[in-house]
Amino acid sequence: QGQLVESGGGLVQAGGSLRLSCAASGYTFSIGAMAWFRQAPGNERVFVTAINWNGKNPTYADSVKGRFTISRDNAKNTMYLQMNNLKPEDTAVYYCARRDNVRIAVGPNDYNDWGQGTQVTVSS
Repeated sequence: QGQLVESGGGLVQAGGSLRLSCAASGYTFSIGAMAWFRQAPGNERVFVTAINWNGKNPTYADSVKGRFTISRDNAKNTMYLQMNNLKPEDTAVYYCARRDNVRIAVGPNDYNDWGQGTQVTVSS
């Protein structure tokens, strides 16, 4: 059984940066698109960004374009999310997700496996 474990969340002031990591185990990591979603209290889980199996042509939600960067290192079985110029509205629990398909998808139901989430809080 595979496992995804996020880390790197925390409390940061507006304008600051954080780098999230998602470590995968028990999978053939290089096979499968990966994504980050986030969920604020009382809201649905929403798409943030995704990357396909070879790390090319990532997709971003409009709300994070130009501020967030997704990447993956298949040799380390790890995905990253560099978040710059953070805003209070970025506050949420961030989840990494994996799907068996090599191509990107933006719906949460398209992903097979999820991490436990890591809290990101941005103060104004």
